[in-house]
Amino acid sequence: MLHTRAFRFGYGLLLIFLIIFVAMKIDFIFQPFFLLAQTLFFPFLLSGVLYYLFRPLVNYLQLKNIPRTFSILLIYLLFGLLISLLIFLGGPILKEQMKSFVDSTPQLMEAIPEKLTELEQSKWFNQLQENDSVDVEKASEAITKSVSSSLSTIGTNFMNIIGVLASIVIVFTTVPFILYYMLKEGEKAPLYILRLLPVRQQKNGRKILADLDEALSSYIQGQVLVSFCIGVMLFIGYLLIDLDYSLLVAIFAMFTNVIPFIGPILAIIPAMIIASIDSPMMVVKVLMVMIVVQQIEGHIISPQVMGKKLEIHPLTIISLLLAAGRIGGVLGLIIAVPVYAVIKVIAHHSYRLWKLRKEKSIKEKIIKGENKNETKSYNDAIF
Repeated sequence: MLHTRAFRFGYGLLLIFLIIFVAMKIDFIFQPFFLLAQTLFFPFLLSGVLYYLFRPLVNYLQLKNIPRTFSILLIYLLFGLLISLLIFLGGPILKEQMKSFVDSTPQLMEAIPEKLTELEQSKWFNQLQENDSVDVEKASEAITKSVSSSLSTIGTNFMNIIGVLASIVIVFTTVPFILYYMLKEGEKAPLYILRLLPVRQQKNGRKILADLDEALSSYIQGQVLVSFCIGVMLFIGYLLIDLDYSLLVAIFAMFTNVIPFIGPILAIIPAMIIASIDSPMMVVKVLMVMIVVQQIEGHIISPQVMGKKLEIHPLTIISLLLAAGRIGGVLGLIIAVPVYAVIKVIAHHSYRLWKLRKEKSIKEKIIKGENKNETKSYNDAIF
């Protein structure tokens, strides 16, 4: 029993748990490493996303005989001009809408109970109240208290907000330098990794790294482009129906759309709240805009941009998002799918290599068996 595979597996698993338990007891030793990883995570994450967005442009310019360093600096310049143009065109509108939103926040808070009261007087809610299914007064009071507590929390945690803003400034200050070296020397990283492998395994290692790079690049580039298109289409649609704070809501939708399946649901919530305060007809218009945009995205944009390169079943994605949201919050929702794509590529190649090794072992056993039979036949023939 001591030499069985199950016993060795259990022994190894128990040893891993023991190591984790001891590490938790002496966590003060690893605390500096955790803080370092936490500090570097977001700059490198954002730099990685921008790396996959800018790398095709850098490679294209390099093919045009432009040195890689100048290509990077040229892209930086063009990107800076693009951001400046967007700020010049959309900055005044965004500033005006943000100021209007802040100024009208008290009116919005007063409008929520009023709309709930109007909803309470509707025929549908009267039927529900007859069955004691809904207590609208308690619901209105709970929503009002929740909004008020959120605003008061923002006020009391002002210093924490300043700290978060300072961290964001530091991230955006360091990202250009990290991104520069990633674009300049990122192509050499696989070569350094392959040197750590035995020579006979470098071919398989090169294949795994290439598939990982393709999976990440296709997902990041496609998701960013799709989210940008959705933001632009929603902004145009909200302008056509004259929805208040159209640019703010469209930008929110553009950022939330990076979360598969759940993103579009989160994106419509602020628009529906603003529309419900305006009029019931505006709610219908917002729903129509969202349906049209989602149909265009699902049938035209995503198939052309994303394709089916990741080959992940929708049920798998939903399960991943539920688990990742529970474990890692918003960040978990964002990185769940690309992390799963990386794990899937590694698992696929590991299984493929294990299968090839097993087939090779069987072939070697068959060849040895045939050699033994030939030797035996030869000895019988002589003796």
